[in-house]
Amino acid sequence: MNWDDTGSEADATDPRLVDSVADGEDQAVEAALRPKDLEEFVGQEKVREQLDLVLRAARARGATADHVLLSGAPGLGKTTLSMIIAAEMGAPIRITSGPAIQHAGDLAAILSSLQEGEVLFLDEIHRMSRPAEEMLYMAMEDFRVDVIVGKGPGATAIPLELPPFTLVGATTRAGLLPPPLRDRFGFTGHMEFYEPAELERVIHRSARLLDVEIDPAGAAEIAGRSRGTPRIANRLLRRVRDYAQVKADGVITREIAAAALGVYEVDGRGLDRLDRAVLQALLKLFGGGPVGLSTLAVAVGEERETVEEVAEPFLVREGLLARTPRGRVATPAAWAHLGLVPPQQGQGGGTGSGQQGLFGP
Repeated sequence: MNWDDTGSEADATDPRLVDSVADGEDQAVEAALRPKDLEEFVGQEKVREQLDLVLRAARARGATADHVLLSGAPGLGKTTLSMIIAAEMGAPIRITSGPAIQHAGDLAAILSSLQEGEVLFLDEIHRMSRPAEEMLYMAMEDFRVDVIVGKGPGATAIPLELPPFTLVGATTRAGLLPPPLRDRFGFTGHMEFYEPAELERVIHRSARLLDVEIDPAGAAEIAGRSRGTPRIANRLLRRVRDYAQVKADGVITREIAAAALGVYEVDGRGLDRLDRAVLQALLKLFGGGPVGLSTLAVAVGEERETVEEVAEPFLVREGLLARTPRGRVATPAAWAHLGLVPPQQGQGGGTGSGQQGLFGP
């Protein structure tokens, strides 16, 4: 079971059960459930194997591990891996985030207080300010920063030597990192979404730690609705546990899991109320599209950014919605998932051109 504490640029007030961003409750529970070493870490086989080699080699040389960049969607284990890196190297860890570092002086204060070999975890590194980013180049490469004292023609740069340290950067948008920063990382790992079988292992481990009785079919039911994300799997497990304690004998079976997640409006593919509202508007009001994002957002009563950043990524990944130059279009899988029949060619969209249906062939 692996997840991280990455922030989100989506609406922080959105209380979705299938949100991959951790809230206060999630963070408190995750602290107790995180794996402590690479052997315990479930999934991400390639990244785990490669990272194990990097850390073993560094320990054999008695050197500080190379800087590590971890990219991927929220909830896949970036923060967990950073803590494991520190544990494997027997070093302390300092945790901060890109949005918290708005000035070069903020970064200089953090770097100057690091101990030798310490791990600095910088979450959402792509959101760091440009002056701090430029200071980080020299710190990563030469373990030195230049602190500017004074202003104008009288300003002087005082070089400050830093002890060797390991920077672990995490980002949900690797494409926003400038090449000079990306190239200074000795190891880059991309976190993939989890397969259902891996999520079942995550759920069984979490259930043991939470003292929850769950059978294999119940774990499979939760895993199938978890969007390939361990954080979501653990959140769903806790809600199903609540339902099982109140409505049943506390044992999670497939039937109990399905009933509980039905109460929370999470369907068999992991879609929640917002996801289904977007699909229903696209299919029922606009014949499957194409339709513009702003129009679709108005139809579901949400902000444009909420639809684009919260609902669409999962719908696109599931093959239920496509983004085209003309607008959003539903796929045949979307019609099938909602049990609707797509209109015939020339009757208003879906399988053909929605504009032809409105203005003639």
